Amino acid sequence: MTLSTLDWAIVVAMLSITLFIGIWVSRQSGKSSAEYFLSGRNMPWWLLGVSMVATTFSTDTPNLVTDMVRQNGVSGNWAWWVFLLTGMLTVFVYAKLWRKSNVTTDIEFYELRYSGAPAKFLRGFRALFLGLFFNVLAMSAVSLAAIKIGGVMLGLSPLEAIGIASVITVIFSSLGGFKGVVYSDFLLFFVAMVGAIGAAYYSVQHPAVGSLQNLITHDNVIDKLNIFPDLSDRYTMITLFIIPFAVQWWNSWYPGAEPGGGGYIAQRMLASKDENHAIGATFFFNALHYALRPWPWIIVALCSLVVFPDIQSIQTAFPNITPDKLGHDLAYPAMLTFLPTGMAGIVLASLLAAYMSTISTHLNWGASYLVNDFYLRFLNPDATEKQLVTAGRITTVILMILGAGLALVMTNALQIFEFILAFGAGTGLIFILRWFWWRINAWSEIAAMFSSGIVSIIFNFVYWPENIDTAYRFPIIVLITTIIWLIATLVTKPDDKETLYNFYQKIQPGGPGWQKVINDAKADNVDIVKDVKWTVPQGIMAMLYGSLFIYSLLFTTGHTIYGNLGYAGIFGIATVLFGFLLIRIWRRVRSSIL
Repeated sequence: MTLSTLDWAIVVAMLSITLFIGIWVSRQSGKSSAEYFLSGRNMPWWLLGVSMVATTFSTDTPNLVTDMVRQNGVSGNWAWWVFLLTGMLTVFVYAKLWRKSNVTTDIEFYELRYSGAPAKFLRGFRALFLGLFFNVLAMSAVSLAAIKIGGVMLGLSPLEAIGIASVITVIFSSLGGFKGVVYSDFLLFFVAMVGAIGAAYYSVQHPAVGSLQNLITHDNVIDKLNIFPDLSDRYTMITLFIIPFAVQWWNSWYPGAEPGGGGYIAQRMLASKDENHAIGATFFFNALHYALRPWPWIIVALCSLVVFPDIQSIQTAFPNITPDKLGHDLAYPAMLTFLPTGMAGIVLASLLAAYMSTISTHLNWGASYLVNDFYLRFLNPDATEKQLVTAGRITTVILMILGAGLALVMTNALQIFEFILAFGAGTGLIFILRWFWWRINAWSEIAAMFSSGIVSIIFNFVYWPENIDTAYRFPIIVLITTIIWLIATLVTKPDDKETLYNFYQKIQPGGPGWQKVINDAKADNVDIVKDVKWTVPQGIMAMLYGSLFIYSLLFTTGHTIYGNLGYAGIFGIATVLFGFLLIRIWRRVRSSIL
């Protein structure tokens, strides 16, 4: 693929503006660690919501969706669509709790909620584990996609592609801090969306496809269109629908979809102006992320089945791609090679935008863990604000080098997605319950974290019984992990009264799970209860209505694209109905925190 002068001008303009934003905000971001990592906790909901959407629109996401669609059809997306339930739970139950905590990172939360040496260990270990290991792994998946796109669209070697993509990103990320990330995300989101929609439009216009009508009736595509898995296919139904809905959404940890909120989602909630802005940001993010954004990628994936029906056809078209990088995910960048002048530049700029927005977030988020929760907490407690900012910038560069280096030896983004998902299996319930059950302690999380990792490694890489279907691997890991952490919870000492009293007084979680602590506080003449009304039941109802609202909007959009106007109309009516019910119950939830 050869880019014109116009295409390169578009790419250079986008990169220049992004770099300018980083330099522009660098002076203010460098004033303190609070500015560098949270922008002074004064961000509005709409800016944070767009930033969340931009962050999750990574370079590897279109490739991942393409891989899922080509192998399992549109219904394969339920592997991540199910996390909407997690997102809605965060919106209506946990967003206000996170904002009330006023911590710098969600890792700092451990020493707010738990007590003693176990809490200290958990904070330090998780800072290194998530900030370094998991963060680098996630960045490598994004960087791998950049390598594949650079190889297919520009003929670049893996080292050339990752070198070019990472230099600008690490410069503006290290200079601008969180504010630079959020401001640039606002620009990068719109660039990325224009590129995604443009790619879908021109993919449908490909001579082998011809039109949208020809696409949805093509022999290679027609059996891939179902939004829901085939009920007659037991294995597919279990793996793509039943297990995700029954187990996965609430009991698996995944960056950006943590049960109860966490990671870079929590970072943005903590940076919001107040509790209502935290709620608004997360709802806005979930609506755009799940309801509207997937369809341009899905259309390109379906078109690729016509143009490149199998992996061999991709290999034939792009012989320079090394065998270790060959997979169904390559079909997305392969389709982009047919774009006309101008649009090719926009789409390439959009992919760079997607890469930069995701990587910059991971860099700042990971650095916040390593600096705030490890360096400041354990290595240099007396560090000045200048030292913390400097440490943040150095850590940002190191994380970029490690993530890019790992990408050079990776093969497939779906493999990384499935590995991360399995590694966190069984831990999610703790993240939900720790706010509302006083008996959860640091040992609960330590036991869950290690047992989940060890069991996942054994079942995925060492041994799995041949007589047991692999579809049951995930729920079995969840069951084993849950049993282990429940036992650990009940046999270890609870947190001390002072920690529990302080946590309740600050957060006001409410509910029957804290009744013993409330009674103990009354007996000790300690007043810890401020809010009498417990709004979690209303929040759960809002979660259900919100999920049904967004799913209905997702299905409405899909059936409209398919030309199934009857189904589109039915789901459209459902969207309006659930939207109305959501507004009614939201008024009660919202009034309780104003």
